[in-house]
Amino acid sequence: MTEEAKMPFTAHLEELRRRLIYCFIAIAVGGIVSYFFKERIIKILTSPLIEALKAQSGKTGNKTDVLQTLIFTGPHEAFVAYIKLAFICGMVLAIPVILYHLWRFIAPGLYTHERKYLFPIICLSTIFFLLGILFGYFVVLPFGMKFFVSFTSSELMPLIRMKEYISFTSKFLFAFGIVFELPLFSLFLTKLGIINAKMLRTYRKYAILVIFILAAILTPPDVLTQIMMAGPLIVLYEVSIIISQIFGKKKKEAVEEELEST
Repeated sequence: MTEEAKMPFTAHLEELRRRLIYCFIAIAVGGIVSYFFKERIIKILTSPLIEALKAQSGKTGNKTDVLQTLIFTGPHEAFVAYIKLAFICGMVLAIPVILYHLWRFIAPGLYTHERKYLFPIICLSTIFFLLGILFGYFVVLPFGMKFFVSFTSSELMPLIRMKEYISFTSKFLFAFGIVFELPLFSLFLTKLGIINAKMLRTYRKYAILVIFILAAILTPPDVLTQIMMAGPLIVLYEVSIIISQIFGKKKKEAVEEELEST
């Protein structure tokens, strides 16, 4: 470790404040850029819903214009929903900056040989987060939309509020983005010595139970989408065991070398 790791607590708080400001600026810039493309983003976001409504319309024979999928019930609701959407997209665009400052804040507490992993971890964190969002959007969300609109009939028509749809889909996709960070989170805890491969193997059955509980909470209430979220999580858990096994050994060897040199 370096002298930066011995900074007083107030200096750490000042460092945290500075890096949070950078993150907020990145989110604001990303949000402003996203706002200018708000109609295109809404079109992309509602695509799974439109396809589900088209499929349901074909089943029920209902000729209602399914392209009119979202409504707003207050004069200001559409504007506020667009602002929220721009903020969420700004966060997604700012993910590399956020992760960079997160790891830079943690870096002083790491050993010198561990800091060389900083850039790869930032890149992998961004890639895993985006992969999680893409998996949720292209694979799981269409099934969820089909389930929800399956209750449509000639007597019951969906009138989905713009605000609620944006809130639902953003939470849904962010959940997938976060859970896909599991291997890197395991790597971080392994580096800190909090977990190891043996521990992860020992608690595998409990982890699988927790994974299915989380999948039931974070996904629509049907078995198929829950399995589609739990499946990748279980695979990511197994990947985490492998990562913990590899980097746990490297950490032990590096510490032993530093102790021998002193």
